[in-house]
Amino acid sequence: MSDPLRDAEWLNRPEVQAIFAALDGDRRRTRAVGGVVRDTIMGRPHSGDIDMATELLPDEVMARAKAADIACYPTGIDHGTVTLRLGETLAEVTTLRRDVETDGRHAVVAFGTDWVEDAGRRDFTLNALYCAADGTLYDPLNGVEDARNGTIRFIGDPARRIAEDGLRVYRFFRLSASHGGERLDPDGLTACAAAVGQLAHLSRERVGSEMLRMLALPKIALTLAVMSEIRLLPLGDATQRALVAYESIGGQSPATRLALIGGDDLDALQSAWRLSNEMLATVRAITRAAELLSDDRTAEAAYRHGEQAVEGLAAAASLNHWGPARLAETARVLGATVVPPFPVTGHDLAGLGMAPGPALGQELVRLEGAWIESGFTLGKAELLALVNAGSKSR
Repeated sequence: MSDPLRDAEWLNRPEVQAIFAALDGDRRRTRAVGGVVRDTIMGRPHSGDIDMATELLPDEVMARAKAADIACYPTGIDHGTVTLRLGETLAEVTTLRRDVETDGRHAVVAFGTDWVEDAGRRDFTLNALYCAADGTLYDPLNGVEDARNGTIRFIGDPARRIAEDGLRVYRFFRLSASHGGERLDPDGLTACAAAVGQLAHLSRERVGSEMLRMLALPKIALTLAVMSEIRLLPLGDATQRALVAYESIGGQSPATRLALIGGDDLDALQSAWRLSNEMLATVRAITRAAELLSDDRTAEAAYRHGEQAVEGLAAAASLNHWGPARLAETARVLGATVVPPFPVTGHDLAGLGMAPGPALGQELVRLEGAWIESGFTLGKAELLALVNAGSKSR
């Protein structure tokens, strides 16, 4: 019978074994920890860095890495974290720690060599799993069964874990959606509900990062509804129905979900979660495309919003509760719409005697509207024939 840890691709990678060798992995002074171990046990793919925990102090980690020609970066050295790179492999190596004090935002830590104590300061039991260089599992808090069952359970007292870091409220919901099948541990949920009014100090960037990761998951509508029930994420009934409908047609774009959640108040959402300008522009395009498609202005949606019109279609169908027939027909029309370049320019209007200025711009917009209404069939000559005679300068 195969052992998922011993047979794991990431563990048998030469670069990973070289990092273990440099950090006394054969003596189990350094072990992989957290997500990569959890996901391997759960039979899930893991992307991203490999987290490691070590008894070695940060300075020694860096010295050993340099001696082994492994690139090292003191990315979080105040908290004991050094990032190592070998080839394409990145490993974040953190010295075993214990909390000295915490205010829910910043913890003061001391380094140590106690693996049980290090495990006890982590967030959830399925994240307190360690793997030695030879694939041996170290499970000091009996988290392996929670990993196998997809149970997202706080370590020890949930309220205390949340008091140490309020962002764990959001992580509880995200992991419950991504790894727990949207099943919510009752004790964890109770603690999260009690903490809702005590999270104003959290960085909006950190909250936004957690929410965007959640909004990219395949199934989150039920989780978001519970977050709304406890007033962590206020959502109206219509928004919740739209999120369920969007999920039912296979949608999982974070930008489209943001469009459904933000509605007419995207600025408030941007302020709350510090969305990037690129993300905000995408959300606005999807929102406007959805409005056009809701009004059966399919050609205009395709012309003005290009690829974003596809997600705009999903948003329109979800908001308006379209049946399969209408969704399929609109998708067919949208897919068949070929948008050529608008054939008229300001130079063309100037050639007819129009003076540069606002009037010329307004006439271009009017002609563009006529061109869209025609299904892009009007050519330059036909459009120029529509130019208002009164708009031409004498």
